[in-house]
Amino acid sequence: MTDALTQLRELQSADLPVHGGRTLAYVYDSGLPDIDRIGREAVAAYAGSNGLDPTAFPSLLRMETEVVGTAADLLGAPESVVGTVTSGGTESVLLAVQAARDAHPGVERPRMVLPSTAHAAFHKAAHYFGVEPVLVPVGPDFRADPAAMAAAMDDRTVLVVASAPSYAHGVVDPVTAIAAAAAERGIRCHVDACIGGWVLPYATRLGRDVPAWTFAVEGVTSISVDLHKYAYAPKGTSVLLHRTPDLRRPQFFASAAWPGYTMLNSTMQSTKSGGPLAGAWAVLRSLGDEGYERLARDVFEAVDRIRAGVDEMPELAVVSTPDSTLLALTTDGSCDPFTVCDEMAARGWYVQPQMSFAGSPATIHLSVSAATLPHVAELLAALAEAVAAAVAAGPVTVDPAVATFIGDLDPNSLSEEDFDGLLLAAGLVGAAGSEKGELALPQRMAEVNAMLDLASAAMREALLVAFLDRLTRPTRR
Repeated sequence: MTDALTQLRELQSADLPVHGGRTLAYVYDSGLPDIDRIGREAVAAYAGSNGLDPTAFPSLLRMETEVVGTAADLLGAPESVVGTVTSGGTESVLLAVQAARDAHPGVERPRMVLPSTAHAAFHKAAHYFGVEPVLVPVGPDFRADPAAMAAAMDDRTVLVVASAPSYAHGVVDPVTAIAAAAAERGIRCHVDACIGGWVLPYATRLGRDVPAWTFAVEGVTSISVDLHKYAYAPKGTSVLLHRTPDLRRPQFFASAAWPGYTMLNSTMQSTKSGGPLAGAWAVLRSLGDEGYERLARDVFEAVDRIRAGVDEMPELAVVSTPDSTLLALTTDGSCDPFTVCDEMAARGWYVQPQMSFAGSPATIHLSVSAATLPHVAELLAALAEAVAAAVAAGPVTVDPAVATFIGDLDPNSLSEEDFDGLLLAAGLVGAAGSEKGELALPQRMAEVNAMLDLASAAMREALLVAFLDRLTRPTRR
């Protein structure tokens, strides 16, 4: 057993660091070791508990109702609000869409109206639940266009969505106008605040200018907010709030159509570990309102200092003035975002590349955490060096023959042979020390990302699905 734990530590050494403020995507770091310890110990204490039956584990029921109550207070919810703890933002989104669909069983081929910047989880929900996504272009500031959203609503619309903020650009949609248009037509309006929901209320308290988006806005019927983001809880917790119990009821599933126990689920899961809920509850109780306000002050100071530093770099620009803790940066013609990301990684910083979309260029994405504040000067120095190195290297290019090959591929009939050819061209197979056909992930991804950026959205999806399939083939003894 000890040997296995040693092996785990060795395996983990190759992962991105989850503490220290240098990983600006995927993880959210408070920078408080005691909070991390409390969360981990609570997860371990409840790892064997099962949230399937709240009467069997009443402590889990109590923790869930208290976590939901804390979220409701934070988000200006009325006394009628109800909520559920889920496994993450995607499950919260899926349930919001499923509940909206099932609330209207008489609507054939239901639809939901989304700004084009809405999270991809809504497209996943569309795929799973047969709700047609109606995509509406956003304005030049990357915020949703309320008039265009209203024009897209019709008799088949069961849900309208706004973001607080959108992930890609960190801006809050004009929720007041969107929710009013939805309410006028009797349509649910969901606010996806998965990434901003626990930090934006404190931004408002700190005097920052944040557009209205909470339950204080008339017409908002549900909100999703993740606790494993800016509530700094262990991974695996989100909250989905509905304004009334009637709005939530279609989310529940019950089945007595078999000889076993009557299945009753509030989420998509049946068996679910009590660990993540306990971890979230413990962190929320430990930090409290004052703790979260202090962390919000730190993270927004970091955002402001990063913005100011980027403004001093002529090769970079902030795509849109952020309302929250997310920054999207674009480059001028002297360099490209993908090479800048590689150069940052070489300096011990992970920033996320985002592909071009709908005429907008590729960008560099930063999700800033409170733990980043003490290291902003180091981050900006690394970014300046990374940009200089990217300028010296010149914008990344794709071999014209490879570009033509990609352009000629049909995403609906991508074969193993086609994919093998692209892997070889990208240097993802055949590297020294790898077996024939074995994937060999390169240290630098700029050329691979540039290839993906050339592909259509459908082809990009097909290539990444094929890549994931190949990457996750089993290891046999």
